[in-house]
Order: sequence, then structure tokens, then C-alpha cells
Amino acid sequence: MTTLKNWVFAIVHLFHSVKSENLQWQQDNQGSQARLKQAQVLAEKALEAELKKKSVQLEHDIALLKTRHDAELSMFKTKCKQDVKDYKQYLDSLDQLKRSIQTSYTRLPEAVAFTIHHHAKHLLNEMWEADNFEAKMHYEMQLITFMTTVHEDARLHLEGIVTENLPERTLQLIQHP
Repeated sequence: MTTLKNWVFAIVHLFHSVKSENLQWQQDNQGSQARLKQAQVLAEKALEAELKKKSVQLEHDIALLKTRHDAELSMFKTKCKQDVKDYKQYLDSLDQLKRSIQTSYTRLPEAVAFTIHHHAKHLLNEMWEADNFEAKMHYEMQLITFMTTVHEDARLHLEGIVTENLPERTLQLIQHP
């Protein structure tokens, strides 16, 4: 029993020794721990301030992007509206060209006039839908050449210079673009 008693005392003594050492360590390092806590609080405040600053900067950047996006969208809408207006004017011009052919060539079958009109519309659509500037210019030149030829055929026929019943040069352009 004394061994058990000695053993319990040894454990209690060990426990008190560990507690005493721990207390001594805490007393010896109390200044360091206080400085660490203060440094941690300061670091947290600095981090909070930095996050707030970055948040304000981010909000500013988002506002700038939104403003830029709104301006670009407005410009794009305006450009699209103008494109639609221009396209409609082209179509009106092609309709006028068709009427000019029909007026000049009174005996021209209506299907031929519609074919000429359709070909001009096809060239216009190719020009309008071209992806790059070179292709767009190519189709634009074809459309200009075609419309000029149609107009010239009609004018020459009306003036009596050409007596053919069909706009031959125009039809040749359709056959061999």
C-alpha cells in the first residue's frame, strides 16, 4: 500500500511540477505573449483596412467597367440602327432599280426583272454578311458594277441606242459573275 501511496504522491508531485513550470513559463513569456496578441490585433486591423481599400477600388473598377460597357452598348445599338437604316436604303434602291428595268424594258418578263432584283439582293446580302473587310469590298464592288450595268442597260434602251428586248449586259453579269 505504501508503494501505491508513494506512486500517487509521485504523480501528484509530477502534476504540480508541470503546473508550476507552466506557470513559470507563462510568467516569463507574458510580455512576449502580450506583444504577439497586440501584433495580431494590429495585423488584423491592417488586413481589414487593406480589404476595405481593395473593396472600394474594386467597386470603383466595376463602376468604370459598367460605364464603359453601357457606353459601348449604346454605341453598338446606334451603329446597328444605322446599319438597319442603311440596309433598308439599299433595298429601296434595289427596288427602284427593278422598277427602272421594268419601265425601260416594257416587254421584259416579270420573272427576269425579279431575277435581276434577286441577284442584286444576293450581292447586297453577301456584302453585308462578309466577315472581313476584303470580302466586303469585293462584294461591294460586284454590287456597284452590277447596279451600274443595270442602270446603263436601262438608260441605253430608253435612249434607243440599244434595241435589244433584254438587258443583255446585266444578264451576262448574272451568268458570269
